[in-house]
Amino acid sequence: MGLLSLPSLTSETLKVIVFTYTYITTILLFGEILSKKCDLPLYITRKIIHTLAGTWMFISLYLFEQWEYLVLTCVSFIVFNFIFLQLKIFRSMDPREGATLGTVYFPISCAFLIGYFHEGWENGFPRGREYLAIAGIMAMTFGDASASVIGKTYGRRGYQVIGTSHEKRTYEGSLAFFIFTLLSVSFFWSLMSPPELDSKWNYFWGSLISASVGTFLESISPMGTDNLTVPVGVSFILSILGF
Repeated sequence: MGLLSLPSLTSETLKVIVFTYTYITTILLFGEILSKKCDLPLYITRKIIHTLAGTWMFISLYLFEQWEYLVLTCVSFIVFNFIFLQLKIFRSMDPREGATLGTVYFPISCAFLIGYFHEGWENGFPRGREYLAIAGIMAMTFGDASASVIGKTYGRRGYQVIGTSHEKRTYEGSLAFFIFTLLSVSFFWSLMSPPELDSKWNYFWGSLISASVGTFLESISPMGTDNLTVPVGVSFILSILGF
């Protein structure tokens, strides 16, 4: 069964879809409150929203009994985020100037990875091979957020993103990306305990590869394209290597 032949929407799935929209609306409003009332800078509120939204993808594996509708829900956020970006509706998420399509690219990655690795979904949690999708999504969720916050706050040594004349990263931010990706992939895989990872060494090497690949791709991806290259690249490298 695929997206072109959708199964009938169950009442349970409908409830989860409604709950998903409620949750995302709540974190967007929370970001606005933090921006206006607490005067937090954009790079902080943006990454709070980014982290909470990314973590929801893991929770969705528990809640969605029909993977097709999780993919369609992600697709809907591609549209919503593009509209939000163009209209500058949320000051806690989209800058007034210099905005990229990063908030649009991320749900594209999520939709693609959940759909591509859905085999075994019907067997229940951990949803077959979705642990590969989760590795890529969590690398982008926690690795990117930590790189941005730590890089902007503590970064002192910078380097130029390949192919650009104006976009920079910091070595401190890239180190944070590596460490937080390593920890987050290991943590979420341990919660999932996929039978395919039958050894603790697989957890370690998989997390280390995720961190290494993700850090490299983030360092060379300009204009928000790391929201595509990091999750997709990490997930597919792990798949190619036999994880």
